[in-house]
Amino acid sequence: MTEASVLDVHEMVVSNHSFGPSEIEQICKTISEDYSQLGVLKDAVNELAQVSDRSPAQAVRLGVCQYLVGKFADAKETLSHSDGSALALFYLAKASFQLHQADEALASFEAAKNAGYDADQCQIAIAEVMRYQGRLQDAMDILDNIFGPAEQTAEYNYQRGATVASRDGNFDEVLRLYNRAIQYDDKHPGALFGLALENDRKGNDGEALQLYERAASCFPAHVGTLINLGIMYEDRNDFAKAQACYKRVLDVFPSHPRARLYMKDASASGNVYYDEDSARQTERLTQLLSVSVNDFELSVRSRNCLQKMGIESLGDLVRTTEQQLLSSKNFGETSLVEIREMLSSRGLSLGQFQEQTREPDPPLDTSGMTPDQQAVLDRPISDLNLSVRARKCMVRLGINTISELIRKTGDDLLESKNFGVTSLNEVRAKLEGLNLKLRGD
Repeated sequence: MTEASVLDVHEMVVSNHSFGPSEIEQICKTISEDYSQLGVLKDAVNELAQVSDRSPAQAVRLGVCQYLVGKFADAKETLSHSDGSALALFYLAKASFQLHQADEALASFEAAKNAGYDADQCQIAIAEVMRYQGRLQDAMDILDNIFGPAEQTAEYNYQRGATVASRDGNFDEVLRLYNRAIQYDDKHPGALFGLALENDRKGNDGEALQLYERAASCFPAHVGTLINLGIMYEDRNDFAKAQACYKRVLDVFPSHPRARLYMKDASASGNVYYDEDSARQTERLTQLLSVSVNDFELSVRSRNCLQKMGIESLGDLVRTTEQQLLSSKNFGETSLVEIREMLSSRGLSLGQFQEQTREPDPPLDTSGMTPDQQAVLDRPISDLNLSVRARKCMVRLGINTISELIRKTGDDLLESKNFGVTSLNEVRAKLEGLNLKLRGD
């Protein structure tokens, strides 16, 4: 960045020139290109905050910039006493939303729309608030009633994709909407984060990492982007990069509990010698072997045979020989060829790890369980909505269902890399919500 760029950010905040959506976009673009400019923005915000006789227009400028640097409570207070303009009301709503004050955010977005702020942008923002409230159908109804140019924007397609993901999890539709958003704006932080998260969940580590990195280059970046990217860097033993991600979260949220904990872990781990290439290869293979066979388009006959044999993951398959498969009733050469091709496309083969036998899980006594408790045992582990760190532990341990999880002890989980007491407490809390416990608890 040149000195002129530094002055531009400073002048844009403290001067009396026009200030609106285009200037805000320019500030965000400048910081995206050079993250050090965030410091310039913070200094300018502090300078303007010291002005005692601010004009209403200066108050709007200050409040918006306080929002950009993450001072949401200050932004709300400043904007509440500004000029009541459409811009002020819109960012007052955004600050309220960040403070988890959904009803106030909805009211302010409505007020911003009535004051003349772009009606479609307000409606899209309202749909986002409703999505976080769990009012998924209401959010989709709003999005369904937006027509014209707004439909061709990155924000609209991102919000629609996020709503579909929350409502019914239609993976193909979600990806289509996120990719369309990226076509309209290849630096949209939400769409990039959404794509990264979907790939992360599917075990596409390489693609997820690239998308998280692209999302992290945006400003403001999603907290989820920085946390998840930091975890991926830790998994690759790149602790310096992980710490940089957590620091960016702490720059805005100094008391963020997960970022503080992960920063501490990454700092402590940074001094440990490791074989990075080996760690990456092991992690990639472990994650691949844990992928469920249900994620692949297999014939009904093949799927039924695998189910009868208790083969649930690719790891189970590569520990199984061709002869063992053919010995199963109704499993013939056609199914065998189908399985071979599926594994070959991923660099695997039947019987590849036949010498490795998975330790049998201890028997699960369901006699004392209620019908409601028994009903959730076969549900996938994804239904628990675990954090990325806890979910990766499930992948490493090959845990695919809730039944498999409650066969584990707390110590079993703690043995997994990067899985600490915070993640263990998270898992226990999720199970407690289902009236279940880990073995030994």
